[in-house]
Amino acid sequence: MRFAIQLCGYGVGLPLELLIIAALLRGGYRRFPFIFAYIIVEFLTTVLEIPAYVAYYTGHPFATGHGRAYYYWLDEGVLQALIFAVVISLVYHATAKLGSRRIVRASLVGGAILFAGASFLIHFQHGVVAGTWMTPWTRDLSFSSTILDLALWAMLIASREKDHRLLMLSGALGIQFTGEAIGESLRHLSRSAVFPGNVLIMLTNLLFLYIWWQALRTAPARQPSGVTL
Repeated sequence: MRFAIQLCGYGVGLPLELLIIAALLRGGYRRFPFIFAYIIVEFLTTVLEIPAYVAYYTGHPFATGHGRAYYYWLDEGVLQALIFAVVISLVYHATAKLGSRRIVRASLVGGAILFAGASFLIHFQHGVVAGTWMTPWTRDLSFSSTILDLALWAMLIASREKDHRLLMLSGALGIQFTGEAIGESLRHLSRSAVFPGNVLIMLTNLLFLYIWWQALRTAPARQPSGVTL
């Protein structure tokens, strides 16, 4: 059952990632370089982790839960850093016309980085299985990213000139962050809640990818140059 659900997730997620990449290659990667980098890495890490998952679920003699967990947390660390960069880049887009953009950017981004660093120092445990401390840390990162994304959403809503593409991109991020935060909390709660937490994370991730595709597929063939940080 779990293996079948995971395969369904791959079967839907990988095509959506390819569709987003194709949409960005029409020119959108110039305006959203961090989104382009994130979705490329998301696709590659998904492809790379599939053999480990298949070997684990099919009982391959060389497969271990430790190996599968290693790939998962390695991918998670890289993707968390990239998705954080995506949110920051969208904040820069949204504040481009604000007179006080330096103060707003410094407050939002600086506060989020300090929170992530403090959470890492609290949860990190040397010499133990990565998932023991990575689970609560990535949960906190999801929470931090959710707050930053909510601030981004509020700025976009309050803006006189509505950028519907940015609204869809940030809204999709909010869905994914919320799903990840709840899913990670469930997985950390007890062993019996690990599977429901995984399913919730997978479903919200698929919805996130679908909304991103819808937001980017209508992008014009040529976009302005990338964000200047």
